[in-house]
Amino acid sequence: MPPLPCSPESEDTIVARTRRWLETAVIGLNLCPFAKAVHVREQIGYRVSAACSTAELADELRDALNTLAAADPAKLDTILLIHPGVLGDFHDYNAFLAQADRIVRKLRLEGELQVASFHPDYQFADTEADDVDNATNRSPYPMLHLLRESSIERAVASYPDPERIYARNIDSLRKLGWTGWQTLAQSWGPTSAD
Repeated sequence: MPPLPCSPESEDTIVARTRRWLETAVIGLNLCPFAKAVHVREQIGYRVSAACSTAELADELRDALNTLAAADPAKLDTILLIHPGVLGDFHDYNAFLAQADRIVRKLRLEGELQVASFHPDYQFADTEADDVDNATNRSPYPMLHLLRESSIERAVASYPDPERIYARNIDSLRKLGWTGWQTLAQSWGPTSAD
């Protein structure tokens, strides 16, 4: 499969690397205790965007949100919209998240769907770029994670002490350390190590 217009990698490679990230980091480190079930049931949609501009990405986001809203949750519960050719700069990506929220509202999907964020250079406020705490939201490519709010509510209701997830993730990552995180990231492919 040829590379995408604004990425040196093919769609197959991008999806494979994203799956390895999901399996080794998100599920492997239990960063999201709800991810394993949808992964095992094959309810995750992997969409690789060919967008080279934020306008193109906004159009693809609208389409992905409408697709998820119309889909049977038993077959498609969540979508990872992976966009390797646009918003590689984290500050630009972070600014785009406000536009993503506006798109959700304009589609009248607020309260039904939400967009979560993952980026190779994700950085929380008041952290340093190489702070391992940032790794909870670091991924091999910039991506928008489209989620059903009803699925989140069900998962949280069945999970003991869900408010501790973030603190537990930080503890796990600090034990792993930055070097451990970089070693793990190498398993996703040659360009995923920070």
